[in-house]
Amino acid sequence: MSADTSTAASRVAGTAATNARTRTLRPLARLVPYIVRYKGLLAGAAFFLLLAAVTTLALPTAVRRMIDYGFTGNDAGLIDQYFTMLVAIAATLAAASALRYYFVITLGERVVADLRRDVFAHVMTLSPAFYDTAQSGEIVSRLTADTTQIKSAVGATASLALRNMILGIGALIMMIVTSPQLSGLVVAAIPLIILPIVGFGRRVRTRSRTAQDTLANASAYASEAIGAVRSFQDFTNELFAGRFYADAVDRAFGAARSAVRARAALTAFAIFLVFSSVVAVLWIGAKSVLAGTMSPGTLGQFLLYAVFAAGALAALSEVWGELQQAAGAAERLTELLEEDPAIATPADPVALPEPPLGTLAFDEVTFAYPTRPDDSATHALSFSVEPGETIAIVGPSGAGKSTIFALLMRQYDPQAGIVTVDGVDLRRAELTAARQRMAIVPQDVTILSGTVAENIAFGKPDATIDEIVEAARAAQADGFIRDLPNGYETQVGERGVTLSGGQRQRVAIARAILRDAPILLLDEATSALDAESEALVQKALETLMEGRTTLVIAHRLATIRKADRILVMDRGRIVEEGTHQSLSRKKDGVYARLATLQFNAGRAA
Repeated sequence: MSADTSTAASRVAGTAATNARTRTLRPLARLVPYIVRYKGLLAGAAFFLLLAAVTTLALPTAVRRMIDYGFTGNDAGLIDQYFTMLVAIAATLAAASALRYYFVITLGERVVADLRRDVFAHVMTLSPAFYDTAQSGEIVSRLTADTTQIKSAVGATASLALRNMILGIGALIMMIVTSPQLSGLVVAAIPLIILPIVGFGRRVRTRSRTAQDTLANASAYASEAIGAVRSFQDFTNELFAGRFYADAVDRAFGAARSAVRARAALTAFAIFLVFSSVVAVLWIGAKSVLAGTMSPGTLGQFLLYAVFAAGALAALSEVWGELQQAAGAAERLTELLEEDPAIATPADPVALPEPPLGTLAFDEVTFAYPTRPDDSATHALSFSVEPGETIAIVGPSGAGKSTIFALLMRQYDPQAGIVTVDGVDLRRAELTAARQRMAIVPQDVTILSGTVAENIAFGKPDATIDEIVEAARAAQADGFIRDLPNGYETQVGERGVTLSGGQRQRVAIARAILRDAPILLLDEATSALDAESEALVQKALETLMEGRTTLVIAHRLATIRKADRILVMDRGRIVEEGTHQSLSRKKDGVYARLATLQFNAGRAA
């Protein structure tokens, strides 16, 4: 598992190795299911695309007839008819082009909206092991910058590519019909034009992918720095952050400029070759008119078709570069969509008993984090918790306390042993159902940008306002919430910056109360609070713990004296077990040493 996750995360980080991948438009095929689900838009786009191309191809024929017949009979009426027909063709072309634009752009917007939704929904299911090494800012870059590239490709770029392909092929066919001799010269020159375009296109694809990866790395740093802006300011590192980001942006600019150079060279080369061939054809055709073997109108018709074909090829050279860029973006998004969660519900899950029992058990559990496979966080760990029991877990930093919670929430699976909830192996249970049996109050509370009510409802998204208020009262939070400017509708700011530590903790407790899960996990819930806030939070926790199976991680031993049992951990193992009184009497024990250090420090303070 760790090897697969590490490989996937390294891809997300954006490395030079990705540039060695197959440089084709194949990644764009991943978009086909998104496109074909909108058959109406697709049919409208295809119809008006064909209509615009056919109308354009009809124009040279009308010009030939006007030159060969309209100017020879001195018939003003005939001239009027031909010009009226040209105006009608122009009106048809304008309407078809406008409707083509509407359908293809709408289709592009719709496809990208669906793609963004699916990518975001998928990355939200990826396991914590994936995020241990992946950069969240880089993933956000894929959701924004890369999908914008794809929107352009699915919309205007793909439409122009198809239009120019149809126009180029149609013009080539009409050239053959008009003059097989001159067409032979043009057909012979096509390979000399197409092959260099394809070769240049591959270079564009490589450099575009590098530019996208470099920009994503810069975006990842910006996201991280902005999220920690107060820390940068506290340590007066604003200038350092600015220089670092400026260097990252300059690297992104350099990579983008390299891609632009390749595209510019491709465009110049294609246009020169295409129009040089047109000039050669015109020269030969002019000699044929002078020799009387071709009418002026026929030469004009052939020349217009040659210009159409040349213009189509020249446009395709530019479009090809844009499609290569979009292919690079699609490849990056496909990497995310193809990443399988390391933690998932089994194909045939075992149902958890109803009603919930509230039992937990670890049986010989050994686990190492994917980023540190040779350093086990737990070693053959075994213990069980009965319904309604309160178990405290203590020990020095790095003892494996938080790892127990990570395994219970099934953020990771152990390499050996079994973790059970209500008698069912978590690996065999339905993932969502197992997690719904637990509520957690973490040390570092996640507060989302939004209102206080929305943050409390995070524990139960369909909760009514009455349920939210009741949970807040039980969490000792109703008082401070009503003192806020807009009460429960007060905006708390990004990451809850307008709330104090104690207020954030009580919001987290209200979430857990609202969730009403039979198993409660408390991770250092009062460690960073002042005495007054701690007293309020402790009172709220006592309300929350009533009738629930509770596991408590705490450094402050004074908060766990009432626990039914205390598990003392050290280096991934349980080294002592008992009540506060029994463990305190073991003068040479780990718990007694921790208690002595804390209580003596408290008296000294």
